[in-house]
Amino acid sequence: MDHEAVFEFDYADPESARRVQRSVAVEVGDIEGDRSTATLERNGATLTVTVGARDLVALRAGCNTWLSLVSVAETCGDAVQFVRE
Repeated sequence: MDHEAVFEFDYADPESARRVQRSVAVEVGDIEGDRSTATLERNGATLTVTVGARDLVALRAGCNTWLSLVSVAETCGDAVQFVRE
């Protein structure tokens, strides 16, 4: 891939990062096309999403997709925590 964007998300604890990672990991490989890829890595409470693309249009689309997926996973995780408390 010719272009790459790396996003790091820091959470309060490793379990929160793990919850978001598990939520979005199912999409790796499913929403990628021949113009973009994505990988997920977690180190403790930090989740790293790397989006690679052949061109800038595909990179922008991939970034928008993955940032949205992480945002939804965070929102759902916060809602679950709120209900449990």
